[in-house]
Amino acid sequence: MKKFFKNIKYFAMAAAMGVGFTSCDNEDYLVITATEPGEALVFTNTIENEYLISSKTSSNVAERFVWSPADFDVPTPVNYTLEGSVNADFSTIDYTSGTIDATNQAVMVRDLLGMAEAMGLDSDPSTNGEDGQPNNTGEVYFRVQAFVGDAGAANSVNQTSDISAMTISMIEDAGAGSGITIASWGLVGSAVNNWGAYPDIPMYDDGSGVLVAYAYLNSGAMKFRENNDWGNNLGDDGADGTVEANGADIVVDAAGRYKVTLDTNNNTWSLEAYSWGIVGSAYNDWGNLGPDAPFYYDYTTNTFKAGVKLLDGAMKVRFNNDWGLNYGDSGADGTIEEGGDDIVVTAGFYLVTLDIENGTIAIEETSTYGVVGSGYNDWGNAGPDATLTEIQPGIFYADNITLVDGAIKFRVNEDWGLNYGDNEPDGVLEQDGTDITVTAGTNRIMLDFSDSGNPTYNLYPFE
Repeated sequence: MKKFFKNIKYFAMAAAMGVGFTSCDNEDYLVITATEPGEALVFTNTIENEYLISSKTSSNVAERFVWSPADFDVPTPVNYTLEGSVNADFSTIDYTSGTIDATNQAVMVRDLLGMAEAMGLDSDPSTNGEDGQPNNTGEVYFRVQAFVGDAGAANSVNQTSDISAMTISMIEDAGAGSGITIASWGLVGSAVNNWGAYPDIPMYDDGSGVLVAYAYLNSGAMKFRENNDWGNNLGDDGADGTVEANGADIVVDAAGRYKVTLDTNNNTWSLEAYSWGIVGSAYNDWGNLGPDAPFYYDYTTNTFKAGVKLLDGAMKVRFNNDWGLNYGDSGADGTIEEGGDDIVVTAGFYLVTLDIENGTIAIEETSTYGVVGSGYNDWGNAGPDATLTEIQPGIFYADNITLVDGAIKFRVNEDWGLNYGDNEPDGVLEQDGTDITVTAGTNRIMLDFSDSGNPTYNLYPFE
């Protein structure tokens, strides 16, 4: 399974602690062999087949190595060093954690990027290695040393792990991508953003002149305007599906997810209920425990994506929370068929990508951000975090998130190992930062890690 870091994939692994032995036949685990009397050290985190890395996510966790405590058969403090090298013989040390007393250590995407640079890898699709193959993939190596006393001292007692290889691949520049761009037009209104108190919801342009937005709207009113400015705006004077400059407000009768279309070729518009969602025993007991997990549109790939926490069980995708149109995967081959077989999944955090145009679905284990706090779920005691979806590389998004008066933070996979707050507050995120004060209301929420050195967040109340 690939682990992606082109978005925040800002993946942080849970720092689960455990003691025990793992067979050397299980290649998902790293096995450390003790060189001194006592029990061997054993890594308990799972190493993925491939790690896709990008400079856009350099500040995010790539892998959290976790190991059981070393046992030297003496009651004395034990220290550790996690080391990485681009050479299997560790003739160079290209990464080191330094001396730590914890039995886990996060390796950041920037650490892997540094090792990739040391190997001469790059993200340019036009360059190749000496073998003529793309020059963006290689192997790096990690080991752990446990010691009593000072590391490297003549009188120190050490244990050193076996060497474990990790495959890393730099994501190559995608070029034109889907060919779809953000249009100059957007949605504004009481149903959208309190008439411009916050940025308009964007529309997307495929070059045909027919612009589309996929949006959660409140009941209220809306209009179209260009460049977040009232200088050029469109409404509908006759409520007849045609638009006029400075026309009347367009009424949105009920809150929900909609596809909004503006045809600039003939000055018409449409509004239709439109949502794709995940349903199943793996999520909401086939709809009995609440609405389906929503998909969000990614214009860069022309797909719909859902960041979601799934349980052991099965799932399908359906339209508008209704069984009238649903998709499964009858061949378990990543293609979807109308009314197809249930898709079996195991518990975990996933990014699900639905490609309606090409009829495919991808379900990839990932790490994703969620909202936690007294302002949402009593700091995790009153239900799961509100999961955000990475809709473009580095951009995490959710809408229709109902907050109450209180405070929130953002954390990865419902674990406090990696969490963000705002110390100032100034909209800039800091690891382990101060709680963010919120007021009651329905919000659109966005995290922006596209500038890895300056991650930001925005809360956009509907009213």
